[in-house]
Amino acid sequence: MSEAPQHGNLIDGEWVPARSGRTFASVSPADREDVVGVFPRSAADDVADAVAAARRAAPVWRATPQPARGDLLRRAADLLRGRKEDLARLMTREMGKVLVEARGDVQEAIDMADYIAGEGRRPFGETVPSELTDKVCFTWREPVGVVGLITPWNFPVAIPSWKLFPALLAGNAIVLKPAEDTPLCAARLVEVLVEAGLPPGVVNVVHGIGEEAGAALVDHPDVRMLSFTGSAEVGRLVAARGGQQLKRVSLELGGKNAIVVLDDGDLDLALDGAVWAAFGTTGQRCTAASRMIVHRRVLDDFTDQLRGRAESLRVGNGLDEGVEVGPIVNDRQLRRVHSYTEVGVGEGARLVTGGAVLDAGDLGRGHFYAPTIFADVRPTMRIAQEEIFGPTVSIIAAESLDEAIAHANSTAYGLSLSIYTRDVNRAFRAMRELQAGIVYVNAPTIGAEIQLPFGGIKGTGNGHREAGTTAVEEFSERKSVYVDYSGRLQRAQIDTT
Repeated sequence: MSEAPQHGNLIDGEWVPARSGRTFASVSPADREDVVGVFPRSAADDVADAVAAARRAAPVWRATPQPARGDLLRRAADLLRGRKEDLARLMTREMGKVLVEARGDVQEAIDMADYIAGEGRRPFGETVPSELTDKVCFTWREPVGVVGLITPWNFPVAIPSWKLFPALLAGNAIVLKPAEDTPLCAARLVEVLVEAGLPPGVVNVVHGIGEEAGAALVDHPDVRMLSFTGSAEVGRLVAARGGQQLKRVSLELGGKNAIVVLDDGDLDLALDGAVWAAFGTTGQRCTAASRMIVHRRVLDDFTDQLRGRAESLRVGNGLDEGVEVGPIVNDRQLRRVHSYTEVGVGEGARLVTGGAVLDAGDLGRGHFYAPTIFADVRPTMRIAQEEIFGPTVSIIAAESLDEAIAHANSTAYGLSLSIYTRDVNRAFRAMRELQAGIVYVNAPTIGAEIQLPFGGIKGTGNGHREAGTTAVEEFSERKSVYVDYSGRLQRAQIDTT
């Protein structure tokens, strides 16, 4: 570890170690001997330093015209374009997703920077008529203040960009606590913002463990908003602790997403979508399709073909040419994924393929798991209800559209649902009845675009949305303004007749 590159926290424009001197290592999930870097294991005092720096920087950034803030993001987009390949390779090394997907992760950040930069010159309030003469009424939006961002490892450039860029455009100062599995990806993203001209202290980065640095950020009284993406279990804690201080809390949590395949759907197209949604990013997406709800008439054919496609997938280091499925992010998550295989077998589901840790040859150097399919799954089984976050999919039979929709809606989550059908009437019924923040027709449960709101209902979050036109609104406050130029007292809602 002593030979690995040493990295610091970014506080007030300087990269510094943790006050305690403690560190942790970021290790490649494809090769446990590959230490990507060593990072500060920060505590409450480091978080306090970062929050104080953000508070000092906030007034100047707030006073910066919004189009100028957008121009900075446009410069950041150009820098990201030039570094796309380097960032993608770093991402594959640090968290494991295959290179083609890592490039897409960086491209999403580029797209978000371009989109939010454009929002910098859009009308940002509304002018409304007054009920009184010689009086005007309008609204504008103002920054929240110091914002705490806690981001996950599975999209280590894209998801921080979803939060950082709109929060910056809205005029906030920020403390970012990235996932401990991908600290270098987050640091490289913020370095781009600094190079684009971001003033010191406007964005601060504090590395560390969630229970230490993350909890301190949630609890700090000067952090007025929290934006968290992660598990539902941790999200509930963030909501409770933030709510006690009346902070604004935005949560993007888990999913138990499903693809519905009806008997009139294009089976080959559905299989293409199922493979991509179930096994892309090794199933480590909040939008991954971990359930396939298939009409009884096409169930056997779909199951046999999905098995063949899953068994043909090449598993390995995402930097290697031709690899389609990378590693699980760490050993703890690898054990969790395998524990759900044992749960599924114990519940009586039929293991169609996979269900094993892959450790032969070079795979033994990392955390690899076979693409796994269960059949004969009942909707109430744990493997059909709980988020596994790995390359495991359950196939559930349905006799009709109504039953398929009921199965799709039967979990505590409501992020992304999909249906394959050629019948426009069925498609529109599904759009209305499927309980999810995102619905796809004849496409898998992944592939959201940055110009639409992203988020879910039920246990997936608390109603906030990221991306789209709502992104900047999430990180700003509405202010209503009344200007009376009549020169006399006018009283609204008072009967003067």
